[in-house]
Amino acid sequence: MIKARVTVTLKNGVLDPQGKAIEGALGTLGFSGVGHVRQGKVFDIELESADRAKAEAELKAMCDKLLANTVIENYSVELA
Repeated sequence: MIKARVTVTLKNGVLDPQGKAIEGALGTLGFSGVGHVRQGKVFDIELESADRAKAEAELKAMCDKLLANTVIENYSVELA
């Protein structure tokens, strides 16, 4: 069993209205000094595989096909 964490974030230069809303809400709640906020997604995935290289390749394929919109998002894969 291989556990992985996939993190998906917007590419630099892509507008992030949700991040902007979070930034404003934090200020409204009294959290001062909060700068630029960007939001993203995290997926914790378990794969029934013993081959780490194959698992990483499969995870990247999952990102390219479903988990990330590679036109506007970057992703990273971390194996535990």
